[in-house]
Amino acid sequence: MKTKSLYLTLAIFAPLHPLQAAEVRKPNILLILADDMGYSDLGCYGSEISTPNLDRLADKGVRFTRFYNSAKCEPTRASLMSGQYWQHSGFGVKRGLTMGEAMKSADYDTFALGKWHLDGNPVERGFDHYFGHLGGGSHYFRTNSSHRLDDQPFKSKPGEKFHTTDANAEYAIKFIEEAHRKNPDKPFFTYLAFNAPHSPLQAWPEDIAKYRGKYRAGWDELREQRYQKQLKLGITKPEWPLSPRQATIPAWDSLSDLEKDFEETRMAIYAAMVDRMDQAIGTVLAKIREMGEEQNTLVIFLSDNGGSPSDPSTADRTPAGLLGDSGAGRDGYWYGLGWANLSDTPFRSFKCEMGNGGITTSCIASWPAVVKTPGAIIDQPSHIIDLMATIVDVGGVAWPAEHAGRKIAPLPGKSLRPLLAGEPRAPHEALYFHLFHNRAVIQGDMKLVSDWDQPWQLYNLATDRTELKDLAKSDRGQAASMQKRWEDWYAEVSEKRYTPGGGEAIYRRQADNSEKFQKQGGIPGEQEKAKPKPRKKKQAPTN
Repeated sequence: MKTKSLYLTLAIFAPLHPLQAAEVRKPNILLILADDMGYSDLGCYGSEISTPNLDRLADKGVRFTRFYNSAKCEPTRASLMSGQYWQHSGFGVKRGLTMGEAMKSADYDTFALGKWHLDGNPVERGFDHYFGHLGGGSHYFRTNSSHRLDDQPFKSKPGEKFHTTDANAEYAIKFIEEAHRKNPDKPFFTYLAFNAPHSPLQAWPEDIAKYRGKYRAGWDELREQRYQKQLKLGITKPEWPLSPRQATIPAWDSLSDLEKDFEETRMAIYAAMVDRMDQAIGTVLAKIREMGEEQNTLVIFLSDNGGSPSDPSTADRTPAGLLGDSGAGRDGYWYGLGWANLSDTPFRSFKCEMGNGGITTSCIASWPAVVKTPGAIIDQPSHIIDLMATIVDVGGVAWPAEHAGRKIAPLPGKSLRPLLAGEPRAPHEALYFHLFHNRAVIQGDMKLVSDWDQPWQLYNLATDRTELKDLAKSDRGQAASMQKRWEDWYAEVSEKRYTPGGGEAIYRRQADNSEKFQKQGGIPGEQEKAKPKPRKKKQAPTN
């Protein structure tokens, strides 16, 4: 009878939350960010590029099909690191806590690796250790003046076998392993922000060799191949047709053999950069497994924006020019508009713009102790602002009302934790976007968008994920309501009303110079930066 009473007491007080054993100790968190990688560039999102480590992570975890970013490197990092829309935090995170500061308050070891592109140094902003470059970009085979190891300048040695992708992973392992050796019960938060596959196009020759000749089929055929693979994977649906090739991109078959030689070579280098990033991620994940921490480690991978169509280089447009004497790639090269269109399959639009090709990111989350349905695909809209809300939730952080004598705004994001556990999560009332002269708001399945101050367009993402059927004229009431919602949000976070100006002129220059864009690639506003223009409007850096 006593035994039965004991069982009954245990049953009454047993935890009912599905995390149960995982909650005995706080989870480790590994947040991985790629730079300028399009939606379809991973194998598990439709690509022909070899990404076995991230594909396995997706098999063990979940993939998101409606995860949104802030369209560009710097604003995405500001939103990610602060948990706020960047219009509130400011570029660089000028207001609010960083992830490092939040997780330190919950007694985590905190490490940052790779591209920072925010104010200060990570070790000044809540991180115990840092290795990487503080600026917006880096050569891959040598360091630059912004490289740091903690707070000290770091220089690669002449003749040293150095590659920034490999080095980021090596230092991540070093930091994690040393901390685990000192205190195996203390969890870690690691922010691993790769420069890859951001320009310049540079990769190890052996990685490039794997892809030479694979892109001779060209962007038209390969976009169709990726789209068909996405259909099989369940990443897209037949009712969402593949968006057409952008008008300023020439048909692959119209290129000369010399042009095809150059184009296929630069895409081979880009693919090699993604491949090497996956290899580097694999070494970090292997170390976590070796430490016996895989089950209780939340790993999240995503990209900061869609594929970058910018191509300002005036360097020799030949394979030899691309590869240089070392065969590993030279500084100054980008992969261009045609391949960015491939990266963003099945969507239209690019980095900086608000079409789904610009703001939708591949996102994988794995936490074996929690994920109930490995390999699941999650279609609920989520956003970069949700990442801080997630790590605060799983890390047991009490979000403060004040920090260092300053008021801290509540988090606008929603934790991803219920979605990982297969539980319902209340949807966002709306998600907001703004960069330069580009604007968008998503409310439920409806999306209102304007790029370069063009007239607002309205899309139903449930039936038209690739944004081919504009409903703005047929549903004027919905469009007007959502426009007002966006304008009110912008006025609140920016403390001023939005004033159009300049964007339409930039858009018209692109349309009027389509031949130039066909040959050189680019996005409105960024391509013009290659040559000085009178009375040019100041914009944020393009890295």
